[in-house]
Amino acid sequence: MNLSDLEFYQAQIEEGLNNYLPTTSAVPERLHEAMRYSVCGGGKRLRGILLLLSCEVADGHWQGALPAAAAIEMIHAYSLIHDDLPCMDDDELRRGKPTNHRVYGEATALLAGDALLTQAIITMLVQAPVGLEKAYHQALQELVQASGTEGMIGGQVLDLAAEGKSLKLHELKEIYRRKTGALITAALRMGGIIAGATSDVLEALTVYGEALGLAFQITDDLLDLEAETVVLGKTVGSDLKNEKATYPGMVGIDQARLFATEEINRACLALVPLAEKGKVLRHLAEAVLHRNK
Repeated sequence: MNLSDLEFYQAQIEEGLNNYLPTTSAVPERLHEAMRYSVCGGGKRLRGILLLLSCEVADGHWQGALPAAAAIEMIHAYSLIHDDLPCMDDDELRRGKPTNHRVYGEATALLAGDALLTQAIITMLVQAPVGLEKAYHQALQELVQASGTEGMIGGQVLDLAAEGKSLKLHELKEIYRRKTGALITAALRMGGIIAGATSDVLEALTVYGEALGLAFQITDDLLDLEAETVVLGKTVGSDLKNEKATYPGMVGIDQARLFATEEINRACLALVPLAEKGKVLRHLAEAVLHRNK
């Protein structure tokens, strides 16, 4: 398996999302349309792909993990809808198109995010393949914990509270661990759990996920300074506009890039016990350093 195979997994996740989301013909039609607007037809599907890959690495089958991959992408999409709201980052572009609230209004966008969170839980509970119900229950625990106050939501609150303030590096790292890293780590752990991974494999996936999550957010900081809006798919410079603490702002661009490289090295080192099975995850981690969107 190599990185070119990731397009296959991406296509499977797109199909899964189309199947597990409510149709736009179901009432309330506008809400379901808003949900699909932010979920379908865009995005890297990084979290979903990591979930499917970790399942395969742990000797499971990606097909059995597909509902979970769709669910985590719903959670991610809901967080982006809420992130973009005027009460948060007030962004106008996401994935190369107007943000949800710009198209459907703030109220519908807020409810679409809420509905995606609920739909993700429904998908985990209802779409669990036969024989994997217990594993899906455990994976769901990982998902909701990573999404809650100890993870993504808690990180977002800390991020908002830090705007315009001077932070120490360990404080910023904790924000990133929660805001971005928690869901990425959960994706890897969920795939491992669904595959019935041993404790050693699950530990390797966990350490890899923690390091990859921090590296991903640092590169996101760099892209916000260096990328072009048309390539990135969202407005560049929003961190600066909102006076957010970032790695480049705190230690400089070169040092931030060095920190990201160190985290990628740590992620790859965690995969050593997985030998050849971890190869595609190593390639994916290395690709994070060179992404342009």
